[in-house]
Amino acid sequence: MGVNLTPIIVKRVTSLEALSGKSMAVDAFNVLHQFLALIRTRDGTPLSDPRGRVTSHLVGLVFRTTRLIADHRMGLIFVFDGKPPQLKKGEVDRRRALRRRAEEEYAEAIEAGDLAKAHSKAVQTGRLTREMVEDSKRLLDLLGVPWVQAPSEGEAQAAHMARRGDVWASSSRDYDSLLLGTPRLVRYLTIQGQEWLPSKGRARRLEPELIDLEAFLGHHGITREQLVDLGILMGTDFNDGIKGVGPKTALKLVRTHGRLEDMPEKVASRLPSEYPEIRRLFLEPEVTADYTVAPGELDGEGLIGFLCDERGFSRERVESVVERIERSKKQRSLSDWMVGRP
Repeated sequence: MGVNLTPIIVKRVTSLEALSGKSMAVDAFNVLHQFLALIRTRDGTPLSDPRGRVTSHLVGLVFRTTRLIADHRMGLIFVFDGKPPQLKKGEVDRRRALRRRAEEEYAEAIEAGDLAKAHSKAVQTGRLTREMVEDSKRLLDLLGVPWVQAPSEGEAQAAHMARRGDVWASSSRDYDSLLLGTPRLVRYLTIQGQEWLPSKGRARRLEPELIDLEAFLGHHGITREQLVDLGILMGTDFNDGIKGVGPKTALKLVRTHGRLEDMPEKVASRLPSEYPEIRRLFLEPEVTADYTVAPGELDGEGLIGFLCDERGFSRERVESVVERIERSKKQRSLSDWMVGRP
């Protein structure tokens, strides 16, 4: 879910061309869930190999992500979630319940022969298993694309890497990255250019967005600490918000009163008792400095063996990916993978 800052966000619509040469720490789970949702057959069934193992996430990584790397010269470092904070348990349970309900509605739509409804429900049913995560890491290793295992939240680790200057920005669709302190957030980093809206039964066109944290905070005259308090008032992955308090009201409250401790009684009495711990999860998240952003070597033979021999991919298409990456690497130096120009 994340914190919905859309009504007050300050952003700049950009393009893949403008992001060329930049390096980004990518929220891997966020991206893989998108692939599981979007790369499906007409009735909503995910793509799978001859043994019935889901491959939608692998298709997205090898055919779409490599185009960002090869064609647009982006340095992408994928960051995988570790163990979620205990306070996130309620949000995790909520997502599981929504997924179970979507699975039931999908089965009902299939039985009724309503393929349009089936597809709209199917995109909400994706389950990212441990096997899928390990297959994704294996694929990235074969492609020579670096990845990082976060000790806890992947978004927090990505923001940490951006704050240190090891990457130019973090990339996620969630605004939580801003609360976590990333200096720049790139949303909708996608070749597809569309996002499926289950509630409306249609897709919408997407363009990459760039949000500069300093400019956003300066526009509203608040600090990052106040942004975190704003999020807590609205509701985060760690707490329910105060009923009736949306982004604009929360912004007004923090600009008027400064911090949660100084809120009027009618607001303070409705705050979660654990709000200091929630604030700490954003301002001092669990992260690691044990990572590298340098790319590895492409293992073309290993890639073909994994995707074609083990998972039933088209050899011709996978070979075209190998050729694309080899061609792009001949045109680039190692410095191209480091922090992109501001």
